[in-house]
Amino acid sequence: MATEAGASPAQPYPPESPAPRVRHEQVVTDLVIRVRNGDQLAWDALVERYAPLIWSICRRYRLGGADAEDVGQSVWVHLVDQLDRLRDPAALPGWLATTTRRECVRVLRAARGADTARQVLDDENIPEERVVTAEQELLVAERHAALRSAFAELQPPCRQLLAMLISDPPCSYSQISETLGIPMGSIGPRRARCLERLRRSDTLIALGTDGFEINTPGGGPGA
Repeated sequence: MATEAGASPAQPYPPESPAPRVRHEQVVTDLVIRVRNGDQLAWDALVERYAPLIWSICRRYRLGGADAEDVGQSVWVHLVDQLDRLRDPAALPGWLATTTRRECVRVLRAARGADTARQVLDDENIPEERVVTAEQELLVAERHAALRSAFAELQPPCRQLLAMLISDPPCSYSQISETLGIPMGSIGPRRARCLERLRRSDTLIALGTDGFEINTPGGGPGA
């Protein structure tokens, strides 16, 4: 649903402004507090928000699907046990990243032996690279969460249209026309309007990222 190339939308904050990060910290803190109070919806939102972060780290460790599932389940179980002990709820993303890495090493050690796991740790024992990678992973997770939230705020007709356009492979204009009852000549303009509404979402505006463009495949009836 999103690509990070091309022209960027206008930013409500200058790049150096801390406002977007403060807002995300507030969102995470609110979710953690609600989860502590037994809010199941908040837990579901927390998992949805940071599952991409966990999966991205598993991919970097080259774990297969089953092993990545094992890591993910272990991370969430650990979070349930430790949630009340988190001194700073806003630090949860960093905690998740650290815990995921440890679980990845555990899985590698069990599957391939201690030497392999030790080699993985040695390869990552470059502080600057490790910090940059962690920041990138957190940024990607926040962007995915913001896009999902913004998409959920769209009206059903826009969600249906964009969902068909971003399916893999994307639906043809003739399929979209038949399924949604939209003239083929109207799909392109309607797509543009839906994307513009998505860009104007408060959730994405608050993200305040540079070089972040939302797009979908296809530009005409032959798509």
